[in-house]
Amino acid sequence: MEDRTSNPAGEARGRAEDCAICLEEIQRKKTLQCSHSFCSNCIDALFTFKPACPICNVYHGEYTGDQPEGVMTHTRSWQRLPGYERCGSIVIQYSFPAGIQGPDHPNPGKRYSGTSRTAFLPACEEGEKVLRLLRKAFDRRLVFTIGQSVTTGLNNVITWNDIHHKTNVDGGPQRFGYPDPDYLVRVQEELRLKGVTNDN
Repeated sequence: MEDRTSNPAGEARGRAEDCAICLEEIQRKKTLQCSHSFCSNCIDALFTFKPACPICNVYHGEYTGDQPEGVMTHTRSWQRLPGYERCGSIVIQYSFPAGIQGPDHPNPGKRYSGTSRTAFLPACEEGEKVLRLLRKAFDRRLVFTIGQSVTTGLNNVITWNDIHHKTNVDGGPQRFGYPDPDYLVRVQEELRLKGVTNDN
């Protein structure tokens, strides 16, 4: 008598690998450095929009955002940040003039207003590392974008682009300030997810 008992593990071993993009059996397999595999045509098409693995979000190649034209500068201060009393601080200034949205923005041809932002980092070894990564992210146009402000609800304004900054010296995480012992680790992970690391 034939045994018709299901064997999911056996079936899984016998099936070819499926592409996470088209959900079909992988054709002309292409494996990324992060070890995830896809159909060659699927991943090549996806990479024309965003060169990141759709499974783990690791970037392959350099990703450039849609941040408008602006300037990033920094100065050093003797002011100590809560939780980093043994060193001074780094004061980052971002400045953007008003302008017209380009083809890579949500509403091409519409105006957006200028803005300036200030952020703070401790002037310790880890803070200096984050400063270098933020500069790299800014040069790749990844720190800001144009969209709707979460705080004011206004549209067509310059907003942060998912790389969190400390815009206050104190007040803790609730007020975007210090102390926040995990901040420097978190922001490096946010930068890594946008392809900004010390390795590239």
